[in-house]
Amino acid sequence: MSKTNSTTKVIVEGAMLIALATVFSYFPKIGFTWLYGGSITLEMIPIALMSYRNGTKWGCITGFTHGLLQMILGFSNVMYCATLIAQIGCILLDYLLAFSALGLAAFFAGMLKEKKFAGYIFGAVMVGLLRFICSFLSGWLLWGSYAPEGTAPAVYSLVYNGSYMLPNTIIMVVVFAVIAKTAPVLLNANKLNKED
Repeated sequence: MSKTNSTTKVIVEGAMLIALATVFSYFPKIGFTWLYGGSITLEMIPIALMSYRNGTKWGCITGFTHGLLQMILGFSNVMYCATLIAQIGCILLDYLLAFSALGLAAFFAGMLKEKKFAGYIFGAVMVGLLRFICSFLSGWLLWGSYAPEGTAPAVYSLVYNGSYMLPNTIIMVVVFAVIAKTAPVLLNANKLNKED
């Protein structure tokens, strides 16, 4: 297969996984969503899967694109920010960096090359942590005014964002642990770029 055909295949796969992540992001809209945003979904799994299958570069591109799409679909959230600087911070922390970070799953998994199963788990934990850090910083620096009276914005952000990001990360770890044990071929399909 030529490099052009391989690249086209990866782009199509990325588009399909972005579509799946977008569908997953809407599931909680039917059920329970946190008051000021955030929910427990399967949304992070397709982006991390893209990274495992095709490397860090393609994972980050897919995560960035998904974040951009989520921002467009929920742009009214950005408009609640009081200043232009806060809006830029919201775009970066709540959307672009938060979802791009999920594309680093293959990078972290690669740190444990000799122990593939542990690598997939480590990658999922680390990207879940990175996305939580983005949400925490956003909640603390941009949305701290929503903290209940007498509660420090950093503490409020830690508890609020942790209440949905921890379950999301645990779900992602369990899903990748099951896949790595039962169907590991699903996690390492293409690896176009050896440097990723």
